[in-house]
Amino acid sequence: QVQLVESGGGSVQAGGSLRLSCAASGYTYSTNCMGWFRQAPEKEREGVAAISLAGGSTAYADSVKGRFTISRDNAKNMMYLQMNSLKPDDTAMYYCAAGFCPLWVGPTRRGVNYWGQGTQVTVSS
Repeated sequence: QVQLVESGGGSVQAGGSLRLSCAASGYTYSTNCMGWFRQAPEKEREGVAAISLAGGSTAYADSVKGRFTISRDNAKNMMYLQMNSLKPDDTAMYYCAAGFCPLWVGPTRRGVNYWGQGTQVTVSS
């Protein structure tokens, strides 16, 4: 089992920044990929960013490319999502995920085995 705990959500005005953190514990060696998903009210959960735990390769949803940056610290079992130039459309519950790459392909979730409880991000105009 892998436990994931997110932190860092909050409310910010459009154009602002937030940094999300995800702390992983448990049998983390059973995964090779971590990432962030988000779900807005009445919308499907969608992949936002993912990172491989070995080589550090990354993937981003088109909607966040150039604004969000995913990173990880394997020694601390931590993952981060730096979100800049936030828009009201970024408002959602953000979930940390772990599993096997790829975590999503297009609109379809693939390799996610574990989820965090989520942290709310609200961007006002």
